[in-house]
Amino acid sequence: MRIAPTPLAGVHLVEPEPVPDARGFFARLVCADSFAAHGMVADFPQCSVSWNRAAATLRGLHWQAAPHAEAKLVRCTRGAIFDVAVDLRPNSSSYRRWVARELTAENRLALYIPAGCAHGFLTLSDDTEVFYQISAPHMPDAARGLRWDDPDIGIDWPTTPAVMSERDAALPGWADAMGQG
Repeated sequence: MRIAPTPLAGVHLVEPEPVPDARGFFARLVCADSFAAHGMVADFPQCSVSWNRAAATLRGLHWQAAPHAEAKLVRCTRGAIFDVAVDLRPNSSSYRRWVARELTAENRLALYIPAGCAHGFLTLSDDTEVFYQISAPHMPDAARGLRWDDPDIGIDWPTTPAVMSERDAALPGWADAMGQG
């Protein structure tokens, strides 16, 4: 696998390197030693999946507050997503900046998002499934969120979301979100 940094400190693109044979191929997506060499967590005690019926479905931007902060490794296993990370770490060189990558079932890329970053995605096709490996169990009381279209962040989404939860539609902007904990 190849691990490539993004413009956001600690956010990496993980690209499997398939080894083909007559059956198809085999590729690693997580290696504790390789992840550690890049300052990444490789212990994922929780895995989750989200299925999204329609294109232009938005999920996010979410994170968990300390001491329950979580790193995520996100991969699209069916369809396509515009996957976004926003740096919320005040001491980070990329504080208040965002990065996005298109993850598809075909490109098999994964985005590693460290603790202290918000995460969200917009589906680019119908019938999209996303697989998350998460470094900490979900703690509802630590759940936080940031409005997807906050002008203080200025994410350049590929299209306007058509479907989102009531919770995500009501998330606060940057100033109020940072007061959440």
